[in-house]
Amino acid sequence: MKRTLALIFGMIVVFAATVAVLFNVMPGPHKATDYLVIGAVATLLCLLLLFFVLINTVAKRPASSYKKEKANPEQ
Repeated sequence: MKRTLALIFGMIVVFAATVAVLFNVMPGPHKATDYLVIGAVATLLCLLLLFFVLINTVAKRPASSYKKEKANPEQ
């Protein structure tokens, strides 16, 4: 549960930081399409980061249904 909350909080921070940077980079005054582009870029970056984190953490964790058989020394 803590990992999920940390991931959600991290995505919110990345989204807010991306929006803040893009507001400073794009020249003003901002139009409706500027807000659309800023939101789309921030969302795309968050989704890419989310998939990257989930793929790397799930791939390193063994499956819960997998059980390793003990070697039988009698055979």
